[in-house]
Amino acid sequence: MSSAETSNHEVVIIGAGVCGIYMLHRMLDLGVDVTVIEAGDGPGGTWYWNRYPGARFDSESYTYGYSFNKEILKEWSWSEHFAGQPETLRYLNYVTDKLDLRKHMQFGIRVDAAQFDEATNLWNVSLSDGRTLTTRILVTAIGMLSAATMPRIKGVEAFKGQSFHTYYWPQQPVDLAGKRIAVIGTGATGVQVIADIADKAGDLHVFQRRPNWCAPLNNGPIDDAAQAEIKASFDAIFEQCSKTPGSFLHGPDRRNLNEVPREERLAFWEKLYASRGFGVWLGNYRDVLVDPDANAEYSAFIADKIRSRVKDPAVAEKLIPKDHGFGTRRVPLETRYYEAYNRPNVHLVDVNDSPIECITSTGVRTTQKEYDFDLIIYATGFDAITGAFDRIDFTGRNGAKLADKWRDGPITYLGLQTAGFPNLFTLAGPQGASVSSNFPPGIEASVNWATDLIRYLRENNIARVEPSIEAEEQWIEEIKASYDGMLLTQTKSWFTGYNSNVDGHDKLRYMIYLGGAPKYRERLTRIAQTGYPGFELSGSTSKRRAR
Repeated sequence: MSSAETSNHEVVIIGAGVCGIYMLHRMLDLGVDVTVIEAGDGPGGTWYWNRYPGARFDSESYTYGYSFNKEILKEWSWSEHFAGQPETLRYLNYVTDKLDLRKHMQFGIRVDAAQFDEATNLWNVSLSDGRTLTTRILVTAIGMLSAATMPRIKGVEAFKGQSFHTYYWPQQPVDLAGKRIAVIGTGATGVQVIADIADKAGDLHVFQRRPNWCAPLNNGPIDDAAQAEIKASFDAIFEQCSKTPGSFLHGPDRRNLNEVPREERLAFWEKLYASRGFGVWLGNYRDVLVDPDANAEYSAFIADKIRSRVKDPAVAEKLIPKDHGFGTRRVPLETRYYEAYNRPNVHLVDVNDSPIECITSTGVRTTQKEYDFDLIIYATGFDAITGAFDRIDFTGRNGAKLADKWRDGPITYLGLQTAGFPNLFTLAGPQGASVSSNFPPGIEASVNWATDLIRYLRENNIARVEPSIEAEEQWIEEIKASYDGMLLTQTKSWFTGYNSNVDGHDKLRYMIYLGGAPKYRERLTRIAQTGYPGFELSGSTSKRRAR
């Protein structure tokens, strides 16, 4: 009988995305009886679900792929510097099959609830197909942007045409040619969709509440010479990523803005704007994201770039944020996004001037006008980082509910466990470095650390592990300290826990760790080397493993 067919496992992993795939591989290396529960019909996680036009990386493809397997690095060739969703999904399927992982995955199944049994030190995991699994270790690999949120607009159900959230873009082709299309939302997803479909739609209306600062992706194909250079340089590429705060190729210039003559810094900014990827955001002078005056000067530079790209001055001004500075929210990287508004078939509707009253059976009604559409696309984002946890009923010791504990914001130790919920590993969850950095390097560090701890538990016959309340309290204070002086704390975004489409998410919540990936990895290493201080290890297991 295969692992997937049994009801008892030593480890159950929720999610078969980038994190879940690697965690499964590491557990199999340990010889653990493990299974993965995945809601989609195949692996891929965010790259399985997000099939909307324009979906792609904004970190370089060769830094987003896994670093742990040299054979995979040698065999797989990315076609673009920033790969699109179809290629990324092929890559994750390739890795899954290369490592022979698929037989340990159960697809098309959701986890509805998980309850910890204090008498047995096991988790009882309730599935959407009616089954219940038991497991010693429960691992969440459910993604930080996997709980899509619809807007709070009356009448969403009334529309008789085709409509969907971008996260649930249909697998079958969507006919856009000549259609009257509305896109509601101009966050990172909306920016990609709008730029991609502007030349395909018959008529495209963009409903914008808050503009974002966007910058060019500057993508391009990887030719044979570049491919050979990349494959010969992986050690150096990953070494560079390991040194930067966000695990990207791009790290800050160590000078302050005012240390550089104005002409020189303008030339530097021109170079950043023309470079690939996140250099325009993360490769700047070190004070641009912490000093209001430095940020204002750089924001003015980017604003002028927007004005130079959008022909209608009134439209350009509506596309320039006035409520926050550049880089204080996540920066969408785009390809000819601003040029889309130069097309005669693309129209920007500022919902601050013309609020949406409701969705009608035929389209959208604002306070000023009624619009008819064939298709409405909701690019309205996610209940980020904690939303996917809230959609599973986690019950820990003494009947405690995780949703209650995290109601005012997540409480964790290292972003990897939370007191009162023994043997629950919240990989890629809140307050770890992976949610504030290039995701695969971040999750590789967390997965490797969790694997070592699970090995330690097994070798020492330890039944349960959870952090102490004191360790959590100290970690929360470190998280808060990492926010000090950061301009992003003054901006409403998913980084800081705001989401107007979710009750209670209208205040600052400490969602991410801002101390930098190198410092976080050093902390994990030190904890492992000193016997896991801050964790309470208790109980004893039989030497016979669950089968």
